[in-house]
Amino acid sequence: MSPRSASVNEELRRRSRERLLQATVELVADRGYEATKLGDIADRAGTARGLVSYYFPGKRQLLQSAVHRLMHLTLEAALEHEPRTEDGRERLARAIDAILGLARDQPRLMRTHMAGILQAEGFVQCVEQQRLAELLRDTVDRYGSAEVDTDYPLLRALLMGAVVAVLLPGAPMPASRLRAELFQRYGLDWELGFPPDAHGG
Repeated sequence: MSPRSASVNEELRRRSRERLLQATVELVADRGYEATKLGDIADRAGTARGLVSYYFPGKRQLLQSAVHRLMHLTLEAALEHEPRTEDGRERLARAIDAILGLARDQPRLMRTHMAGILQAEGFVQCVEQQRLAELLRDTVDRYGSAEVDTDYPLLRALLMGAVVAVLLPGAPMPASRLRAELFQRYGLDWELGFPPDAHGG
């Protein structure tokens, strides 16, 4: 039996990592951060417990990478939604709606994610975060920004602030109000993207 090629091994590692990230999202969304153990994640992913530590230095880093992957996949799906478009204003509207939608649909997961970023571990730079950043930078570029390096971090900050505002315990802001503010700031028509009424709220 011949040994596996490097490309096959690389693909197997990629799949194992993806399963761990997906399992993390599912378990934290269902049970919460504290109740989710690394062993549970490995079991759900069908991988050895040691692989979790091999890919990620700790649970916080694993969660951030998992949520960044979810955000990347959600944003990508929104941008490629039919009818597909290259219109920069429509794509920016879809991006805003995708991120606000995650705060609405995955409140426990997103609240845990934001809390982790604000704690000592800070913002984790990972492959998933880089993919998300590339999509957002591209969106800002297609929108017509003359200073992408300045406008991309600002959009990221505004979206993070909106997510925190939606999820703020005891004093949440309505997502539709935050959407209106962001759309006004970027000169976007309410009908662009995925207006709340199209999803029943």
